[in-house]
Amino acid sequence: MRDHGGNLDWAMAEYGRTGGQGEWVDLSTGINRVPYPVGTLPPAAYTDLPTGASMAALLAVARQSYGMTGGGIAALAGAQAAIQMLPMLLDGPRKARVLSPTYNEHAACLRQAGWQVEEVRHLRDLEGARLAVVVNPNNPDGQCHSPEVLMALRGRVGTLVVDESFADPRPDLSLAGQVGEEDLFVLRSFGKFYGLAGLRLGFALGAEARIARLREMAGPWPVCGAGLAIGTRALADRDWQSTTIARLVQDMARMDALAAQAGWDLVGGTELFRLYATPDAVRAQSRLARAHIWSRIFPWHPRWIRLGLPGNETEWARLAHALTGKAE
Repeated sequence: MRDHGGNLDWAMAEYGRTGGQGEWVDLSTGINRVPYPVGTLPPAAYTDLPTGASMAALLAVARQSYGMTGGGIAALAGAQAAIQMLPMLLDGPRKARVLSPTYNEHAACLRQAGWQVEEVRHLRDLEGARLAVVVNPNNPDGQCHSPEVLMALRGRVGTLVVDESFADPRPDLSLAGQVGEEDLFVLRSFGKFYGLAGLRLGFALGAEARIARLREMAGPWPVCGAGLAIGTRALADRDWQSTTIARLVQDMARMDALAAQAGWDLVGGTELFRLYATPDAVRAQSRLARAHIWSRIFPWHPRWIRLGLPGNETEWARLAHALTGKAE
């Protein structure tokens, strides 16, 4: 299995199940720990097959929420589904470059589909690629690229895939309004910003003909009835979105201050997670795990540790004590 956050079952087996899963604070992912309040759903969301009308309603509100002015959009079982299907959708020479380090599923899924993949360190190194992949903002370091820079890159590669899974708090970065031609795909995740990763909902945006092929590959019911209903409701809720972004910006600064007290250096991050350099990431993770707080470290970097943001004052207090030995 490829290395990911969210492997709380392993952490519990290694560091103890006292109190069960609810005793743990899982900060190993970039998933918002203050989820969208889904409220109640009609029984038909669970008992009936999803309808075409429900899908159309979701796609219409997603277009508006993401600022689309053209092109096509497909709702899928998370952005991960798009990452797995895109390599099989694209024709031509199977050579790709991925701006790295980044979310490891991009390179892994391309290789699994028979692509030759080169992982490069600088945006300029993507130039000339048949397929170029950029995660913007990047996971795990939060590196961002302006739409102007990415649009210039688009003219120097065959097809550009921009994964905007962490872009909800940064609409200024999005290329969603630029899709429509065959040389650009944009991927969006719903579950991270809205804190509902278990719903498995995401979107692929691009040229209508290519997106239509993606819909065919996904099959007749790519999103469950509850996902359609909740996604439509949440994507239209501008008040919740703006309030959440404001809170996350404050929580970023709060997390950075705590990490500085612990002697960690900020590497980067987004409004949903922060990345720090520590003297020893394995020891840092173990220290937090003994307090039943789970974090993310990386086998390819011995000092980096990534933390999502706590969701309430109890979680903040536990993290502060685990990091510094005292309350904030």
